[in-house]
Amino acid sequence: MAIAKRKKRFFDVEIPILNKETQLQAYELSELEGRTLIYDLTRLLRGKNILAQFRVNVKGDKAEAEPREIKLLPSFLRRMIRKGTNQIDDSFEVQTKDFKVLIKPFLITRRKVPRAIRTALRNKTREELISYAQNRTGMQIFEDIIKNTLQKELSFKLKKIYPLSLCEIRIFKIKN
Repeated sequence: MAIAKRKKRFFDVEIPILNKETQLQAYELSELEGRTLIYDLTRLLRGKNILAQFRVNVKGDKAEAEPREIKLLPSFLRRMIRKGTNQIDDSFEVQTKDFKVLIKPFLITRRKVPRAIRTALRNKTREELISYAQNRTGMQIFEDIIKNTLQKELSFKLKKIYPLSLCEIRIFKIKN
């Protein structure tokens, strides 16, 4: 007797944080559980090259994608850096209301600045992001990064130390 072949089908996956829907291919809906989905947000954010990584959860007959990581691409950062400026990087983990997250902010000054100013900017950034993240959930922070509200608030607070030409969150990742 012949064995019946299975055929892959497309299943709709909702991404509620973006109000978008995409499709993934599998034999059955249950196979999508735990699968990683990488979504390019460049067109959505008007040219800011961001990749978002989602994990698919199946609930009943629906598949939803919850965000796990947002990453700003290096090509975008290289385009933003000019001669005669300084770049400031940092990396730290913070406990939000529901997750432990890794945050990597990235700042570019307008001109070359002394090390003391760069250190002050780095410390103030860390202080502000830790206080911001402690009273919010991971999903709220994802939304704020996508809407650019977190970066605007941070840039406004750091302007008192030294005005920045770019203030971005390079990587925001949920740790398990």
